[in-house]
Amino acid sequence: MKLAGKSIIVTGGAAGFGAAMCRRFAAEGANVLVADIDLSGAEAVAAEIGSRAIAFRADVTKRADHAGMVGRALDAFGDLHGVVNNAGIVQRNTPADAVDEATFDRIFDVNVKSIYYSVLEVVPVFRKRGGGVMINLGSTGGIRPRPGLAWYNASKGAVHLVSKSLAVELASDKIRVNAICPALGTTAMLGPVIGGPDTPENRAKFIASIPLGRLCEPDDVANTAAFLLSDEANFMTGVCLTIDGGRTI
Repeated sequence: MKLAGKSIIVTGGAAGFGAAMCRRFAAEGANVLVADIDLSGAEAVAAEIGSRAIAFRADVTKRADHAGMVGRALDAFGDLHGVVNNAGIVQRNTPADAVDEATFDRIFDVNVKSIYYSVLEVVPVFRKRGGGVMINLGSTGGIRPRPGLAWYNASKGAVHLVSKSLAVELASDKIRVNAICPALGTTAMLGPVIGGPDTPENRAKFIASIPLGRLCEPDDVANTAAFLLSDEANFMTGVCLTIDGGRTI
């Protein structure tokens, strides 16, 4: 088991990519803190996993909640090896000049500022223990943008750049930082990105832009994250790894 003995925080762990990562990490031997603003969803995932998982309610736009996640993980598991900043939101497919300011602020608070708070609370712990791994969830939208998603695309571009910046800055502390950049996935974000009903016809328009001919599945992301957190990837940092079926080629 490639993550045996490791303890990992996953934000947005109640559903979609986050839930799949929590399940995979635990299957690989890790202890997992399933963090989500939806506590009942996090509790359901933790209960499904069993003794290797605990649920924690967290709003990633609040620094105190990041401190709470770290403290709870340390209390429960005795150590913290990794954190996956997975929680994120997407704008509904809308022209750039039709997005209201509150929506803009919310996108950047959840997708970008949350990583700032994570750094403030996690990096001191990693430094004290002699290293650690951070994974940030980016998107192919931050590499090859789709129209109607300008501010979401911009937020994910920021995630990619800050991941590279942190990787360079924190390497001397043996802290690895990477980003995972999925293509459009079979999660709750699908409908807003499509900008209309989630029908086979509307899905087909997006699938047509992916050479391998399908959407990204949660397990695609979970498998990649498990590798990046493992010692098998101990010489990988500053990578923005596309899990996209060839969409960004």
